[in-house]
Order: sequence, then structure tokens, then C-alpha cells
Amino acid sequence: MEEAREPMGRHKKVHIRMITQIDSVRKRWKEKFGVNPTEKDVERMFENFVPMQLACLDEYAEMITGAVDTVDILQKDWGLKIGSTTGFTTPMVDVLKKIAEENGYVPDCYVAADEVPQARPYPYMVWLNAIRLDVNPISAIVKVDDTTDGVREGTSAGCWSVGLARTGNYVALNESEINELSDEEYELKIAKSYETLANAGAHYVIDSIAELPPVIEDINRRLAAGERP
Repeated sequence: MEEAREPMGRHKKVHIRMITQIDSVRKRWKEKFGVNPTEKDVERMFENFVPMQLACLDEYAEMITGAVDTVDILQKDWGLKIGSTTGFTTPMVDVLKKIAEENGYVPDCYVAADEVPQARPYPYMVWLNAIRLDVNPISAIVKVDDTTDGVREGTSAGCWSVGLARTGNYVALNESEINELSDEEYELKIAKSYETLANAGAHYVIDSIAELPPVIEDINRRLAAGERP
């Protein structure tokens, strides 16, 4: 699972390709098939992966605690525009949009990984959101993500980047799994997640999206003082 999570946030085909480039994966592949994985294998796996992903997305689309309430504050109370970037393709996003809407999460714009020449960590999905939402300057955008490539997507676009450590990709535990860990083990995972996101260039790293409003207030203060990302 850790190997599968390493490239999280990328376009799903790129994600699969990057998994095949991990030394431990290549070693097991060669032991099983006698050769290293090739681009043809990546294409074949992606072709098989897409229908499987589409079939099971609704089983793994639970909203993160605090996400809907926080977005409500930002959209309705503060008048901010909410855009979304993702490693999912347009057909996958179409499935997720419906589920998100049913749960009260309705961003103003979605950009899927297959709508741009290069997805994360390249800046194009952020820029396309900015174009569609008519947001300028780029320094007024805050990019929030739980992966290193998502953080880099924000910094390469010229945005403020905020990493989510406790509820994100690098802790990746449900409640029952958390309960199986000692307090020390759990805190070590969280500390490692903070370190990983900070090292990727995040301007801020917080536990969860519920802590985002004070961060935006601080960014507004810094912008007013003439600071830029």
C-alpha cells in the first residue's frame, strides 16, 4: 500500500507508470514475468484500471470530516471561489461530482487530470481553474492538498500551498486502524506527514481542512503587507 501511495495525486496513468518504476515493484515484476515492466504494460494496466475504478468509486467517496462546513464558510460567508484539481480523469470526476453534491460539497469549478497537457505537479489545472473562475492575481489563490505533488502543483503555479497532514495521504488510516496503533505510533505517523508536506514546499501544514480559515486570514494579512508566495 505504501508503494501505491507514493505517487498519489498524479494522473492515474502516470501514477501507474510511477509505481512500475519503484525498485521493489520492478524486482517483484521481474521475478514473476522475467522482464521489467514496459510502457505497453502501463497502457494495458491503465485500460483495465479505469472501468474498475469507475465501478468502485462510490464505495470510497466518504467526505472528510469538516470539509463541507469549511467550504460553506469560505463560499457563503467569505465569498471565496472554490476550484478543484485532481488526479482523476473526467469520467471519474463525473461520478465523484454527483456523490460530493449529495453530501453538500459543491465547488465552483472542477478540472480533471485529462483536461490539461500535464497534471500534477505541473501548474496547469490550477491555472485552468483560475481562468474559468476569473481569478487574478495567482498570488490570491490558496492551493490545499494532502500530497507532495499537490503541494508542488500549488507552488509551481505561484499560489500559497497548504498541506493537510493528519487527515491526508501520508497517515491514511481509518478510525479502526488508528485505534490499533499506540499513541506514540500514531503521533510519529502524523509528524512524518508534516515533515513530508513541509519538505515539498508547503507554506503551511495543518492537521485538517477544518483548520483552514485561520490560515487564509493569515495569508490575507501577509498579502496586505505586500508578501507573495
